Amino acid sequence: MFLPFISLRIDLGKCKVCGGSGRSVTVGLGVCLRCIRERPEDALHVTEVAHIRARESYGLPGFPPKSEGGVPCGVCWNDCRIGSGEVGFCGLVSNVEGRLVRHGGTASNGVLEWYYDPLPTNCVAWWFCPGCTGAGYPKYSWSNSRPEYGHSNLAVFYGACSYDCLFCQNYHFRLLSAKKEPTVSAESLASRASGNVSCICYFGGDPSPQMPHAIRTSELAIEKAKAEGRIMRICWETNGYMKPQFLERAVELSLESGGNIKFDLKCWDENLAKAMCGVSNKPSLENFKTVGEKFYKRRSELPVLTASTLLVPSYVDVDEIRNLSSFISGIDVSIPYTLLAFAPNYEMYDLQTTSRKHAYECLEAAREEGLQNVRLGNSQLLS
Repeated sequence: MFLPFISLRIDLGKCKVCGGSGRSVTVGLGVCLRCIRERPEDALHVTEVAHIRARESYGLPGFPPKSEGGVPCGVCWNDCRIGSGEVGFCGLVSNVEGRLVRHGGTASNGVLEWYYDPLPTNCVAWWFCPGCTGAGYPKYSWSNSRPEYGHSNLAVFYGACSYDCLFCQNYHFRLLSAKKEPTVSAESLASRASGNVSCICYFGGDPSPQMPHAIRTSELAIEKAKAEGRIMRICWETNGYMKPQFLERAVELSLESGGNIKFDLKCWDENLAKAMCGVSNKPSLENFKTVGEKFYKRRSELPVLTASTLLVPSYVDVDEIRNLSSFISGIDVSIPYTLLAFAPNYEMYDLQTTSRKHAYECLEAAREEGLQNVRLGNSQLLS
């Protein structure tokens, strides 16, 4: 077994732009937050190298291809234009003699792993979702004011992503991207959502590169559940990088079924997003706004939209949370927002866990910006 996040490095703990050293600099990025904000051109040159190095271990391109005359993919906001012999950013789309070949993300071919997760489960929306609380009974939940004990969530772990987060908590999805397997058809996956299964949650990786597969699976599962008189909620944990036509269909399925879409908003500053995640976060923020303004008020009894942010020490600071909270509250102050404690992983393994002081300062900042429903998650990790 190889561990791609272990590598030889120089200037450990020192910013390669300003020369500053200390715990505030992770070797995974090689730059400090101040330089990312104040000297972005220099800082992003350093972090680009970090992303290329991390991805080449899996045979993935360092950046979304933009080949002149390349064939456009069109599923996510990376807008890959894939030249002959090239592979898309997600690793699942290839240009073979001028024709795109999708190794995953079609109705017949999803690169993923799945398992049954007994309810109540460790979900970002645990504090208001029907499976964990009984909210929405009897239309959306089997239980009244308590978790759906005896039922399960079909957890679908997609093996590709439209981001490249160097702090990824599930970084092993890249092994699936590289192998382009295992594959499961939408029909086969939907058949697993039977018996005591009352919800499906798509995560990963991220569902955004394989939305046609997830949408078809959801449609089949809902159709089957309706025929059998069962509840079948559809939920999404995503960076929100899918194109609008896929996003809106996903939200419609969640609205219909009693599920929700959880946006993992990594940060507010675009340069920080590029540094940590490899791509701009602007399309994700715009998609979040679209869902909030177009769909959120259509189901007031049960939120269809929620957000979360991982409190990465030394990078996702109070200012980031304050700006994100202001953005969310500008859409609707009742949108649920979960702040998650960070655990060191992948290329940013040398950081500490989120401190209790940092977490509560961020919690207070979110409330000061007017948000009415803010929680801390993974609080057991707080140092």
